[in-house]
Amino acid sequence: MNPRLQLLHPYPFQKLRELFAGVTPNPGRTPINLSIGEPKHPTPRFIKDALVAGLDGLAHYPITQGSDALRGAIAAWARRRFGVTLDPATEVLPVNGSREALFAFAQASVDSSRHGRRTIISPNPFYQIYEGAALLAGARPFFLNTLPENGFAMDWSRVPDDLWQTVNLVYVCSPGNPTGRVMTLDDWRELFALSDRHGFVVAADECYSEIYFEEGAPPLGALTASEQLGRGFRNLVVFNSLSKRSNVPGLRSGMVAGDAELMKAFLLYRTYHGSAMNPAVQAASVAAWNDEAHVVDNRRQYAAKFAAVMPLLKPVLEFDAPDAAFYLWAKVPGGDDTAFARGLYEAEHVTVLPGSYLARDAANANPGRGFVRIALVDTLDACVEAAERIVRFSGCQK
Repeated sequence: MNPRLQLLHPYPFQKLRELFAGVTPNPGRTPINLSIGEPKHPTPRFIKDALVAGLDGLAHYPITQGSDALRGAIAAWARRRFGVTLDPATEVLPVNGSREALFAFAQASVDSSRHGRRTIISPNPFYQIYEGAALLAGARPFFLNTLPENGFAMDWSRVPDDLWQTVNLVYVCSPGNPTGRVMTLDDWRELFALSDRHGFVVAADECYSEIYFEEGAPPLGALTASEQLGRGFRNLVVFNSLSKRSNVPGLRSGMVAGDAELMKAFLLYRTYHGSAMNPAVQAASVAAWNDEAHVVDNRRQYAAKFAAVMPLLKPVLEFDAPDAAFYLWAKVPGGDDTAFARGLYEAEHVTVLPGSYLARDAANANPGRGFVRIALVDTLDACVEAAERIVRFSGCQK
């Protein structure tokens, strides 16, 4: 087996299961799980209908590039959402969810030759796929701590000058997981200037881009920023997904778009990778990308949950309202995130994710320590009930 597999850390939810081993949660409480970012709003009926209507496509092998209809639907959505013109033939690829594409892109892009670029920069805390992708591609992950005093921004001055010449890929996540921070145009300007100077690729994970709180004021995306800054899509690839946008995490459908030369090479990799999308899933995806009404309703539901939950939690947890996404990144009383999560599970049968499980020790600190990630993915009533239980539990800890 590939010896690099031994470098992988346990996934956060495996660590959570180990943390809860031997704990019997309060039998008087129904379980509420706010640890995983899995949307629980109902999948729209029209997407299910399109999936069923596309079942005849199972009689044919799909092509890796996806159907013209699907690439066209993604490009049309990008024009509506980001105000950019993508060539569906050369700048768009459908993928089996953004997770597999974020991983696969590193395998395709890292120069593993003796003198190749072998560093991948990731925010810290981070989505663990970035780290696994780097390690299995033979690269060295470099974790850039995002801290409250910095507004959870990535501080590029903390990257050693001599490291830049080794950097192949920089992962960024906006809106961020777990902090909910959205990168500004100035943030993008600084990152693109570094990319143009040092020649690395920017991989922008935007799977939470459609979960925001004010209609008509969507988060700035990488494609929009790059166009506004007059640089086209050079050395930029953007990843997005229908999972959060359309409440279809089981569909495993997403997209990658950006630099045509990078996309051409990535397509070549994917033809060998065996990652063509199921034809019925393609049909459902076309329907989902073409409709916005269900996305507006989705946002309305999340906004209602944040409006109800944040005032309840403010007296007992320290947090700022996220710019976007469906997480609260909250500092816990006492500063021990694992003890808080374990105690809350035992006393109130509410599951949240310790922040230290989403980060690595870097620059003499684990920037997730002392925080928990609370995913407001359940129903409004369940989220309110969970918040009330967290308040009760926190009061008992004082």
